[in-house]
Amino acid sequence: MTTTGSPDRSGRERWRAAYEKAPVRDADFSTLSGAEVDPVYGPDDEAADPRAERIGWPGEYPFTRGLHATGYRGRPWTIRQFAGFGSAAQTNERYHMILDAGGGGLSVAFDMPTLMGYDSDDPLARGEVGHCGVAIDSAADLEVLFDGIDLGAVTTSMTISGPAVPMFCLYVVAAERQGVAAEALNGTLQTDIYKEYIAQKEWLFAPEPHLRLIGDLMEFCVASVPRYKPLSVSGYHIREAGSTAAQELAFTLADGFGYVELGLSRGLDIETFAPGLSFFFDAHLDFFEEVAKFRAARRIWARWLRDRYGARTARAQSLRFHTQTAGVSLTAQQPYNNVVRTAVEALAAVLGGTSSLHTNALDETLALPSPAAAEIALRTQQVLAEETGVANVVDPLGGSWYVEALTDRLEAEAEEIFARIEAMGGPAGARHRIGPVTAGLLAGIEDGWFISEIAESSFRYSSQVEAREKLVVGVNSHVTDTRTEVDVLRISPEVEHQQCRALAARRAGRDPAAVTAALDRLEQAARGSANLLPPMLDAARAEATLGEICGTLRRVWGGYVEPARF
Repeated sequence: MTTTGSPDRSGRERWRAAYEKAPVRDADFSTLSGAEVDPVYGPDDEAADPRAERIGWPGEYPFTRGLHATGYRGRPWTIRQFAGFGSAAQTNERYHMILDAGGGGLSVAFDMPTLMGYDSDDPLARGEVGHCGVAIDSAADLEVLFDGIDLGAVTTSMTISGPAVPMFCLYVVAAERQGVAAEALNGTLQTDIYKEYIAQKEWLFAPEPHLRLIGDLMEFCVASVPRYKPLSVSGYHIREAGSTAAQELAFTLADGFGYVELGLSRGLDIETFAPGLSFFFDAHLDFFEEVAKFRAARRIWARWLRDRYGARTARAQSLRFHTQTAGVSLTAQQPYNNVVRTAVEALAAVLGGTSSLHTNALDETLALPSPAAAEIALRTQQVLAEETGVANVVDPLGGSWYVEALTDRLEAEAEEIFARIEAMGGPAGARHRIGPVTAGLLAGIEDGWFISEIAESSFRYSSQVEAREKLVVGVNSHVTDTRTEVDVLRISPEVEHQQCRALAARRAGRDPAAVTAALDRLEQAARGSANLLPPMLDAARAEATLGEICGTLRRVWGGYVEPARF
């Protein structure tokens, strides 16, 4: 499929032809009062509107108005609730609750030891097991996590970056044990190591070894797991760390360009691997700015992929993204206000054209979501989808003078940041064999530039809140002395004890010689240049643990300490 229609047809005619060929849901597309609405609205005379070409039409380049001619009339966004706590068995119960209540996809939250590549019985894991997500030590834990859930039928997102490739191997093995072949798997792995150095700080090694792992994963998925998206480029954590909307947009897309350059450096066909890159954005409280951010992201990505990297088809130029409402916007004070905040943020994501959405629970600023709060978060999306009419019209805010001006402004600010990043890479040198954006990303990470930029933005906003220049209801505006008690989910210390006992039993029940041999083969491959996925999968099949696999790689590559920046 090419990205341009017949030049002698108007945009509306091209859109109409694409719309009529696409499937549309059997649904009532009228207002609450019964008035029928058109699928899309736009200028009657495109030649008279100077913005028409820049804005475009849904389903065609530059995709400002969305990737599909039918919008949500064709398919609504996926309700993908993020969940994970305690043991795999406890989280499995929550997954079944989400699916039974109408959730369309799963997203796995891992605990801190897992995110850092340590087993639950590691001394560094003490006191953290199961607290901010689910504890996963081996493929056996993933079998329990997805018990009764067909991995060949559900899409699963895993929010993990440092040990993402070993976790993917554990996931593939768990699917094999269900009888699901790797080529049938569909889902998303976060894997985005750039954002760890920029914002979240959950890495295992220096950048170069991580990029090798990511390149190996991209190659493996193109060849063996074609439906799976091995990279979800994440702006969410960049925004949560305190960046502005423009910084979130620019840093995230620059990271994406870096991964495009990585794929090209591996000799991969951009038409094949670019569709495997997805994105993960934050939906914050400035409603119109957030809508504009999502629209600008699609337009920038399409233009860069076409003009800089040579992508020819709409599929390769399309930016697909998941959205999560802003955790940083939630307040411990007057926590029921968070339901309103989340609803507004979710609406911005939907009007910005998100492909899937997670809505935060009202109590997440206090603890992991309780079942009741998780249900309210889920129902928020269902109300939007089924009661508000927002899915009836494609890009209903398109053409708004304000929204289009914000979209243009954010695009211009992002382009200025891209230029700075490329300039940091310096003159053509060894790193430019990967790509100029990659060179700038690595330079900015090494000298702490990204950290400094986000810190300045975060400090500026905090100062504005303290000075009451920016108002937060319940914090510096409409403050009361009344305390609202919320029942929160608490993780028992027994979870850690049980997890460690189960881990010990699994170690005792496996073939130690097979595990040692598999890890030795993995170490040899890491010291060479072969793709690391095959020996890592063999280690996972032998029931090697996540900590053992990551520990083997640490012996080869060492660790990493970020530079100090003041």
